Amino acid sequence: MEPSIKPGEVVREFPHLFRAYKDGSVERLLGTETTPAGTDPTTAVESKDVTINPQTNVAVRLYLPSNASSSSEKLPILVYIHGGAFCVCTPFNPAYHNHLNTVCAGASVIVASVHYRLAPEHPLPAGYNDTWEAFLWVASHAAGSGPEPWLNAHGDPKNVFIAGDSAGGNIAHNVAMRGSAEGFAGLNLQGMVLLHPFFGNDKKDELVEYLYPTYEGPSNMMIHAPLDPKLSDLACPRLLIFVSEKDFLRDRGISYYEALKKSGWKGEVEKVEFPGEDHVFHLLQPSKQNSLDLVKQFVAFLKQTASSR
Repeated sequence: MEPSIKPGEVVREFPHLFRAYKDGSVERLLGTETTPAGTDPTTAVESKDVTINPQTNVAVRLYLPSNASSSSEKLPILVYIHGGAFCVCTPFNPAYHNHLNTVCAGASVIVASVHYRLAPEHPLPAGYNDTWEAFLWVASHAAGSGPEPWLNAHGDPKNVFIAGDSAGGNIAHNVAMRGSAEGFAGLNLQGMVLLHPFFGNDKKDELVEYLYPTYEGPSNMMIHAPLDPKLSDLACPRLLIFVSEKDFLRDRGISYYEALKKSGWKGEVEKVEFPGEDHVFHLLQPSKQNSLDLVKQFVAFLKQTASSR
């Protein structure tokens, strides 16, 4: 007979990510550090946190470049989705906050960094639905009469981008696919940037199975996007995909890139690989040259795509 599990005892642990306890609580082992919004001393970017759904705490951290108020031109909008294996990290983590201050200033875009609910307390597909809700909230400003003054005054609904890293790259793809099927609610999606994106492969994934109770394996197109027969429907004209040589997700990002090209999709996709680098190196070591180069290419993609529409 199995001994009874005492309250507070660990029932499941994924090293370096989290421990789940019998009482339903979760102890996260990564990405718990936070930093407040405000004015960044390096870039002069302003940021603030806005709650979208008080019941679920879905929110965004908004970033506004310093030239927004002095310019009469509307600025592109970037919806960013953080990574963390669907179960750790937030937009308030210092690595994401500093990264997006830099991207916001460099590309002169308004950034909405999405705070979605994390698994396992909120099993997938909650994170997908939360991010779509945040996207629709951004879209509610398309006519200039939404609840957020920054987006009303400065955001260009005709010039919208989606980006995400790791699991956030997966969610970004799914937001774009959902918008392709249901419409983008008044926003025009111009481009998408996926940084070291996570997609499923042919190996068993115990973490996904734990975080996504209704996951049914390779037939789940939200996880296994490269196998999606509707991939050619992606209503996004330009894509930029970053991969890294030593990243355990490298082959999955390349599989997505190749599947997209073979699908009959009509857009343009570029893949950039960094030799010798590991997963999300640009967040972990932002001052190294390859990290600076990645951000430079990210910013250039946003600026060039925005200016060519």
